[in-house]
Amino acid sequence: MDHFNHINYIVGVIRLIEAVDLKQQVIKWRRHLHMYPELSHQEHGTAQYIYNQLVTFPHLEVKRLTETSVCAFLKGTKKDNKGHTILLRADIDALPIEEETDLFFKSTNPGVMHACGHDAHPAMLLGAAKALAERGTDFCGEIRFVFQHAEEVTPGGAAQLVALGIVEHVDYAFALHVSPDYEVGQFAMKDGKFTAAADDFEIKIYGRGGHASTPEVAIDPLLIGSEIVVALQTIVSRKVPSTHAPVLTVAKFHCGTALNIIADTAELGGTIRSLDPTIRVDARKHLEKIATSIASMHGAKVEITWELGCPSVTNDTELTALSRRIAGEIVGDTGVKELPGPMFGTEDFADFSEVVPSSMQFIGVHNVEFGDAYPLHHPRFKIDEEALMYGVRYFENIARTLCP
Repeated sequence: MDHFNHINYIVGVIRLIEAVDLKQQVIKWRRHLHMYPELSHQEHGTAQYIYNQLVTFPHLEVKRLTETSVCAFLKGTKKDNKGHTILLRADIDALPIEEETDLFFKSTNPGVMHACGHDAHPAMLLGAAKALAERGTDFCGEIRFVFQHAEEVTPGGAAQLVALGIVEHVDYAFALHVSPDYEVGQFAMKDGKFTAAADDFEIKIYGRGGHASTPEVAIDPLLIGSEIVVALQTIVSRKVPSTHAPVLTVAKFHCGTALNIIADTAELGGTIRSLDPTIRVDARKHLEKIATSIASMHGAKVEITWELGCPSVTNDTELTALSRRIAGEIVGDTGVKELPGPMFGTEDFADFSEVVPSSMQFIGVHNVEFGDAYPLHHPRFKIDEEALMYGVRYFENIARTLCP
C-alpha cells in the first residue's frame, strides 16, 4: 500500500467509526426521549434534554424562544451569495396514550407515549445538527434547527414560533415525518397539498326532556341529533364539488343516562378535513345551516362551537424535487416513492409552509419482521431504528446542498 492509499484508508476507517458512533448516539437520544414523553406545552424535560445536547456541539447558537422548545443557529462564514437560510424542523411532544409495546425502553410516564414519532424526529435532527456543526462554519448561509413543541394540539407550537420570528429571513423550510406505511430505506414524496386543514366542531342540542312512554310531549334531542348526523353527510356528497370534497366525520354522540327517560340535551362532535380554502369555509357554513334548520324544525335550539385548526401543508414543487434527488442519493431511486395523494391528517408544519417555501416528506420506519404495521397514534406503534440515519443524512445533505 503506497503512502497516499494508506492515508485514504485511514481516513475511510475514521469516517466509518464516526458514522457508527453517530448512529449509536442518535439511537441513544431517541430511546431517552421515548422513555420520558411529555404532552404538548409540557415538554420541559424534553426541551432541556435537547438543549443539553445542542450546547455541546461546536459553533451553534442555542436559544429558547419558548419554555418548551429549542432553536439552534449555525451560521456560515463564507462571504458570497451561494448560500441560503434554511430551517430544519422536528416536533417533540407526545400523546395521551398508554403504551402497549414490548420495548425495554417503553414510556415511563403513565398514559403518555411517543406514538407519532416525535421521539425519532428530534433524534434525527440532533444527529444532523451534530454532523453539520462539526464540519465547521466554512460554508455559505445559515441553518436553523427547530425543535418545536405542541404539534399535537391547536393552536400548535409552529404558529407560536412563527409569531416569535423564527422564519424571519428564512428562504426554505424542511421536515420529515415517520410513516409505518413505508419500510426502512424508503421515502414517500409529494408536491402540492400534503396534508389537510382540520376544523373540529361540537354541537349541543337543547330539546325538552320527558318520559319515554310519552315522546309526543318532549322534544327529543337524540332524534334531532340523529337527523343532523345523517344530514351532515350531504355536505360531502351534495353541497360541494366532488373534486374538492372534504372529509366530515361525526366521532362523538352523547345523550341520556337512562333507558326510559328522554334527555333535555344531546352533544355531537367531529371534524372536517379539507384541502381547498374556499371549501373549508363553505363546509362550516353548510354544517351550521343544516344543524340549525333541523333543530328549529323540531322546536329545539343548537349551540355550535368550532376549534379551527392549522391549514394544509403545501409542498413547494422545486423543493420537493430537491428532496427527491437528495433522498434518491441516500436510498437509491427505487426507494423514493410517490404518495398517491394528500393525506387527510393534519400537521402544523403547515404554519411554516404558509410563509416560506417548504417541503415535508415521509420517511419509512416499518420492518416486515415486526409483523403488522401499527398506525400512528396506536398504543403498539413502533419504529425500526435503522431508519434514523436515513433521516439524519437527508437533513444533512439538504443543508450541504443549499448551504455549500
